[in-house]
Parts: sequence; C-alpha cells; structure tokens
Amino acid sequence: MNFWRSLVGKLWITIICLVAVVLITVGLSLLPYIDSNFANSGAIKRLFMYACMIGFSLTTFFALFLFTKITQPMQQVIEAANNIRKGEYGTRLTLVTSDEIGQLATSFNHMAEELEENIRSLNHEKGHLSSVLRSMSDAVITFDIEGRIILTNPHGQKLLQAWKDLDHEQESDSELDPDAAASGDVPPPLRPLFFSTLRQGSDERSNVHVRQGVWSVHMAPLYSEGNIRGAVAVLRDVTEEVRLEKMRTDFVANVSHEIRTPLSMMQGYSEALLDGMASSPEESSELVQVIHDESLRMGRLVKDLLDLARMEAGHTDMAKAQVDMDELLERIYRKFSVRAKEREIHLELTKSGDIPLLKAADEDKLEQVLTNLLDNAFRHTPAGKHITIVTSTVILEGRRYLGVEVRDEGVGIAPEDLPYIFERFYKADKARVRGESGGTGLGLAIVKNIVESHQGQITAYSKLGEGTTFTLRLPVEKQ
Repeated sequence: MNFWRSLVGKLWITIICLVAVVLITVGLSLLPYIDSNFANSGAIKRLFMYACMIGFSLTTFFALFLFTKITQPMQQVIEAANNIRKGEYGTRLTLVTSDEIGQLATSFNHMAEELEENIRSLNHEKGHLSSVLRSMSDAVITFDIEGRIILTNPHGQKLLQAWKDLDHEQESDSELDPDAAASGDVPPPLRPLFFSTLRQGSDERSNVHVRQGVWSVHMAPLYSEGNIRGAVAVLRDVTEEVRLEKMRTDFVANVSHEIRTPLSMMQGYSEALLDGMASSPEESSELVQVIHDESLRMGRLVKDLLDLARMEAGHTDMAKAQVDMDELLERIYRKFSVRAKEREIHLELTKSGDIPLLKAADEDKLEQVLTNLLDNAFRHTPAGKHITIVTSTVILEGRRYLGVEVRDEGVGIAPEDLPYIFERFYKADKARVRGESGGTGLGLAIVKNIVESHQGQITAYSKLGEGTTFTLRLPVEKQ
C-alpha cells in the first residue's frame, strides 16, 4: 500500500502541517523579540533550523506511534478477513485493547464465530441431506426453472442414464413441440408433468410408462423469495406393483369364471330335482351324478388353488430324497397304458441309455408333474395318434441334468398362446380339441412351480396340426 495514502501517512502530513502552522505563528509572534535580541541573521537561521528539526522529530515520533497503535492492528484485521474469505473460518484476532480497534476485534471474533457455526450447520445439513438422498430407494431429481438438472441421488443418476436414449427416440417430437425444446435436461417422460408443475405452482402426481416399466412420479415446485425457481421430482418404480395388481384382478376374474360354471350347473340341476322335473329314478340319478361331478370339479379347483398359493409363497413341503427315475417312469407308463388302450392311443417309453438317480428330489411331486403332463397329452390327442416319453442326459453350464420329453401328436398350440401356457387359468382352447371335460387351468402352473422348486427347467414347443412337446430338465446332483 502507498504510504502517503495510508492512515499514518495522512496523519503524518496533517501533523507536519499543524507543526508548520504552529511554528509560523510562534515565529510571527516572536519577531519583535528576535529583532531586539538577535542582531545576527545567522543566529536567526539557526533558531529556525533547530525549531524545524525539533518539529520534524516530533512529527516522526507521533507517526511511528500511530503506526504501531493503529496500522499494525488494522493489518491484522485485514489479514484475518482475507483468511475468512479463503475459507479459514477458525481465524481469530488476539487484540486486547479498550479503544475502538479492540471493539472492532471483538466484533470481528463474534462475527467469525457466528459464521463458522453457520457454515458448520450448513455442512451438517448438507451431509444429512446427502445421506438421506443416498439412502432413498426412490429416484430424486431436481430441476431449475430452465429445466437444467441441479441435484440427483444415485438412483436418480442411474435413471437418467437409462433414459438417455429416449431423447434420440423423440427428437422429431421436440422439433414440433416448442415446450420440448425449452425443457433443458428434463427427460421426455417428465416434461408434461414439469411444465404442469411450473404453470400450476402446486404438487403434481402421475404414472408414466417408459418402455416396459411404470413409474410413479411426484413433482413439487421449488420456491425462492416467493417465486418458483424449479421443481423436484421423486420417482418410484411401480412396475411390479402394477403387474401384481393386474395379476390379482385377473386372478379374481378367472376364479369367478371357473367357479361360476359348476355353481350354475349345480344350482340348475338341484332346482330341477326340487321341482320334481325328473320323471324316473334313472333321470334323478343322472341329475345327482352331474351335481356330484361338478362338486368334485370345484373341489379339484380349490385344492389346486391352495397348492399353487402355497408353492408361490414358498411354503411347499418338499420331502427330498434319492429318487429312482427309471422306476418312476415305468410306474407312470403302466398307469397310463390302460387309458391309452381305452382311447386307442399308442403310448411309448423310450430310454436313451441308463437313467441316473436324482440325488435330491420329491418323488410324489415329480409323479404329479408327469401325471399332469401326460393327462394334458391324452386330453388333447385324438385316437390313433402317438404319445411318447423320451429320456436323455444333458450337460448345461457344467451340471448334469436328466431330460424327460412328453411328446403328443395332438392339434398343437398356436404360437401366440405358447408363451402364456404356464400362467394360471390360461387355456389355449382355440388350438386344442377337448375330448373330455377340461381341467382347472392350473395344472401347468403347478408343474412349473414344482420343477423350479427342484432348480429345474421346463419348456414347451408346439406346431399347429403336428403336436406339442414338453421338455423337463431336472438336476441329477444335489445342490
């Protein structure tokens, strides 16, 4: 800093001027005394020179004194202020005086303490907010008024990365929509809700469908001094919830449909008996038999529903032990041979090599699987055709599996129905010819659950007019 522009320099100049004024005034007042006592002009010059030297010395002394008492504390204040500006909020002044500079130092220290406490509180709140955002399972994205992204949590960042390609998919729409061009970084699925939030100035909720997923979005405006400065969006993946709700609705509708038919028949035939419509004991017996058959059908439906519910809830009682699949297949073959003769269907069992023992399997559950598959095959295969059981051993991903194929020569399943045949109550009626009363629609769903509980796999292949093949693979070794 320029000395003459500093406080000490200005005070020094002021003191010199004051001393000069004093000296000139004193000199003018002492002129009569000087004329009478100092006849020599050299003595007069020496007197003024001594007076000037004394005045300059006094001025320098006062300047140094002021420099020590004022300038140095001010330099400490300036240095401390610069440290605060650099982020060193722990800086304090150690000046202990009772004058104005001491008061300034005390005020500065109080200010620094308050500032440090405020900064510490802000950092604590920031860390707390960051921890809350990181721990949230929902995606949080904050936008400014221009649509630029201000803040996201990790789930929000992943979501933005996943939705990045949507901008390229909707470039043509943004050229026609002026709002889309002004939306900044807002992903296309959130733009209508973003603009609605800015216009309404209130919270907005909606479900957005992105590709195969469904997201529940809650967007709220951000205010600053009474003005909207942006919006914050909280997104939750509700795809599974929507799917389960649809499954629940379909389940209720399917169960109602399946139960309504036997109930209607039981009610109709029982009313016929009560009204005395049966004219002979044979007709009465026939009506009672229909009621009995329908009651058995409802019993099977309820039993299958309970079994499937227990399996899907993970409460299946599996008595796993070593199972001789060769003996089990022979027993199943003998059981269905009588039915094959009655239906005039050719049933064959083909074994490719030795059938290995399953180290950990439930024999009763596997018998239920094979029974269901063969029952479906017999139900949809006309007389004169073949049903074949073929065994094999395959290696998949380093593990040995026993493969069992159940092939029929029925009408087959349409390609659009094939992906859904393992779902509950799904019946590909338009592709199947029923030679007898249909099942409950839960058999294949139960089969899939049993196979998966054995860590196995089941697939289906079919062509209309050629037949259907169910391929079952069960692990040989115990996991």
